[in-house]
Amino acid sequence: MSRAEAALHPPHAPAAAAVAAKGLLRAHRWLLLRRTSQFAALALFLAGPLAGIWIVKGNLASSLTLEVLPLSDPYAVLQGLAAGHLMAASALTGAAIMAVFYAIAGGRAYCAWVCPVNVVTDTAAWLRRRLGLRPDISLPRATRQWLLGATLALAAATGAIVWEWVNPVSMLHRGLIFGFGLAWAVVLAVFVLDLLVSARAWCGHLCPMGAFYALLGSGALLRVSARSSSRCDDCLDCYRACPEPQVIQPALKGLASPVIGSAACTNCGRCIDVCSQDVFRFAIRFDQRRD
Repeated sequence: MSRAEAALHPPHAPAAAAVAAKGLLRAHRWLLLRRTSQFAALALFLAGPLAGIWIVKGNLASSLTLEVLPLSDPYAVLQGLAAGHLMAASALTGAAIMAVFYAIAGGRAYCAWVCPVNVVTDTAAWLRRRLGLRPDISLPRATRQWLLGATLALAAATGAIVWEWVNPVSMLHRGLIFGFGLAWAVVLAVFVLDLLVSARAWCGHLCPMGAFYALLGSGALLRVSARSSSRCDDCLDCYRACPEPQVIQPALKGLASPVIGSAACTNCGRCIDVCSQDVFRFAIRFDQRRD
């Protein structure tokens, strides 16, 4: 069975061996930390309008923390600049801060650790495994790069940040604060797409935000390393669990570097969680040590 076939036809839940070897908590450590990060980010934004506790004002596109720290989504700011908008100094400063952070931490860490749609697509993946569904429509991964270019071109052509009108991330975040309306339909469409049409369709193949953050973090310092690849027993649990399995395929044996350097890696830590042999860990890109 090829790796692609193994990913689509898993014989067991990817974390089963890890749970047996490491215990339930260690086998889900990074998953629990990611969920804590995602829900904590949402709670900070919701605390103001729902409870009157204004630690953070704004949304994921642009916010002000403790009335001092501006943070802006660099992708949204880039669209604004493409549309010809005169961006405020605070927005540019906030975008620069976030760009530097994700350039160091790994751009697609945003997808795994902050983006609320990740919870939706992870839920679809979990349900798909539970129901034994095997959607067989394959989407080109390069589609998200094309959509990234299209959103910027559309902003330049229309003078408006058109993508933010339908961006599932923005709509889900606004829906949680102001009530869903049309956002329900958009979020449901993403869920059904991942569940029934194509595995990992949205985050792995279509989302232009993911494409942007991959470019931003292409040289990131924080990376996953298969430092203990000598322990690998070829179970393929890491490959099955990874939302971007193509980044793991060549990483374990036979290459000069143990570091998974692909910009598509989300630094989610799933491979670390599900590996019963403790092959993976987080490391600095330049750390080439092997155990």
